[in-house]
Amino acid sequence: MDYRKRMRALREDRDLTQREVGLVINKSQQGYSHIEDGRAELKIDDLIKLCKFYGVSADYFVGMKDK
Repeated sequence: MDYRKRMRALREDRDLTQREVGLVINKSQQGYSHIEDGRAELKIDDLIKLCKFYGVSADYFVGMKDK
């Protein structure tokens, strides 16, 4: 699974808005949307913050593991 799909799935499974998750990585809703839609890249520091926020491993987040 592409990390952007996992990123969206994690957010939607928790009924969070792009704005709410964007605040976690200090991005606007639009900035977060650009990452989810593939118009911008996710920085490693932001990946780490999101993994901690969701309580998942980086391997899971980027699609290398299913659990």
